[in-house]
Amino acid sequence: MIRRLYDWTMGLAGHPRAMWALAAVAFVESSIFPIPPDILMIPMILAMPWRAFHIAAVATVASVLGGLLGYVIGYGFMEAIGTPILEFYGKANKFDDLAARFNEMGGWAVLVAGVTPFPYKVITIFSGATQLSLPLFIGVSVLARALRFFVLAALLWKFGAPIRTFIERWLGWLFTAFVVLLLGGFYLLRYL
Repeated sequence: MIRRLYDWTMGLAGHPRAMWALAAVAFVESSIFPIPPDILMIPMILAMPWRAFHIAAVATVASVLGGLLGYVIGYGFMEAIGTPILEFYGKANKFDDLAARFNEMGGWAVLVAGVTPFPYKVITIFSGATQLSLPLFIGVSVLARALRFFVLAALLWKFGAPIRTFIERWLGWLFTAFVVLLLGGFYLLRYL
């Protein structure tokens, strides 16, 4: 199933309405869809490098709007919709523990999920279910998703096709390392 979704998503990159397809994929990826918009962005930017930052902007806006859908699912429809989505990703049984820790971390969890390979949709649903401050959620989501998509766009714009393999293989882990170092730095400043 995942392979068919991947192939379908890759086919959208060459379509005349690819920008609309990117917006749709970025929107639903933030709340329910398992394929990240990066998969569609990469071939689009390689085909049209002069539109790299426009493509990143579309992905950012659509992803944040989709994140708001995830927030609404968690806030108002946790039982009917949120729980089955969390079960699909294997996170439903950890909800109570994660919710308690999530309330302590707030925006940091949204930032980490927004830039790393961790499924952002899980955090958008948790944000609504735990009633994280909506302005905080939106602000951190914009920051995190813009960071992720604009760095991807800048790398592809600057280096083109040769960096594609590197991005597809390592960018998520590099973002993860960056976030770990950032959080570690804040921890050291606070407790040392």
